[in-house]
Amino acid sequence: MPFAIFPSVVVFLLSNIRLACALSAQTFEPPSTGPLVQTANYTTFSTDSLQDATVVKGKAFDRIIQVWFENTDFDTTASTPFFEELAKQGVLFTNYLATTHPSQPNYVAALGGDFFGMHDDNMYHIPSNISTVIDLLEDKGVTWATYQENMPEVGFYGSSFKAPNYGNPSAAPYTYYYRKHNPPIIFDSISQDEARAKYVRTFNDFANDVVNGTLPQWVFVTPNIINDAHDTHVDFAAEFLEYWLVPLLNDTRVNSDRTLILLTFDENDTHAIENTVFTVALGGAVPRELRGTKDDTLYTHYSSISTVEANWGLGSLGRQDTNATVSNVLSFVAEKTGYKNVHVPVDQFPQYNLSGIFPGALNAKAFVPFAAPNLTAVGAGGGPVFLRPGLNTSLTPESLPPPVNLNAQNSTTPWQISPRTTSGKNLIPCAGRKCP
Repeated sequence: MPFAIFPSVVVFLLSNIRLACALSAQTFEPPSTGPLVQTANYTTFSTDSLQDATVVKGKAFDRIIQVWFENTDFDTTASTPFFEELAKQGVLFTNYLATTHPSQPNYVAALGGDFFGMHDDNMYHIPSNISTVIDLLEDKGVTWATYQENMPEVGFYGSSFKAPNYGNPSAAPYTYYYRKHNPPIIFDSISQDEARAKYVRTFNDFANDVVNGTLPQWVFVTPNIINDAHDTHVDFAAEFLEYWLVPLLNDTRVNSDRTLILLTFDENDTHAIENTVFTVALGGAVPRELRGTKDDTLYTHYSSISTVEANWGLGSLGRQDTNATVSNVLSFVAEKTGYKNVHVPVDQFPQYNLSGIFPGALNAKAFVPFAAPNLTAVGAGGGPVFLRPGLNTSLTPESLPPPVNLNAQNSTTPWQISPRTTSGKNLIPCAGRKCP
């Protein structure tokens, strides 16, 4: 087995977790009999798996699986028995920062290398000339997909989805899925491209892809709104992980000796303190001698991009993924790729608990257009900055006009859309307004 949590430890931990859950309002109920068994609780059964593809060898790993949870302080998670045990199986990063508050901009940052001033969970779309890590992966032939629990169908564009309450069938339907936690669908370059949107997939698709041996090399997983601790608590998330992740850690179709699993949280819960989130590297690609250790290097959600860039020798986005101070590569990956990280003293950590003060195209209170990336930047992979078609490269951050308060003009950013005007896969751009 490439990785194992001893069953006796799991039983002990879960007995304590279930006691904690029994004292709360909700109790975890498995949505299926196992993570690789399709279920009607996920609305649509998967009939088409992804196509098999040539594996692009990485320097430290051949597959990365990111699993994101919600709104929990580092100390709360780190002191939870299940997560304490999980940390012993990998490398715990003690200074891993989310980028801002609330949830949605962190997801956007992890894909786009910036959150573009976003400071709320409203419904936005980001124009197709803005690059993402998906562009970098495809440029090198690295396969990818995101798997969203309780999203009803492949490429679903709606802001949320309500389904029968599988945990309590006598209760009203529950809104398990939220678009704000699904970063690829927020970018038009993915959601509005049918060939790409098919890689925005459901949990039934995950089961189908694993069983058929076609799980991609870059994977982003979002559990539903109760299993990710958003509407519940970290003990509830622990029970979900015992049901979903623990079996997969011992399944070589998912976790081989070349698999890196990065488990993290989008943001902490206490906004007045540093935005440190529990993050642990698991999987067969984690060197055995490092398992059970802690790493106090400064990392952020931008590090998930720079680590991928370094591993596969990719280009960059020319945004925060190339800001060496906030985009350190995971240390054991940096060692294998030859990348030199930057030491940042604790008293110089960025204030990533701030929100709403950064100008950007997604900030109606301080609106500026989307700027071109830094074309001279060099990221951890050493490749060139990737540019998507239609980008005005003359509009640099230095040449942007002063920020405008659109709210004071009874308006909003042109990239905000109303959930009432969207359903399913079809986008109504800018809620009926002409986009600049």
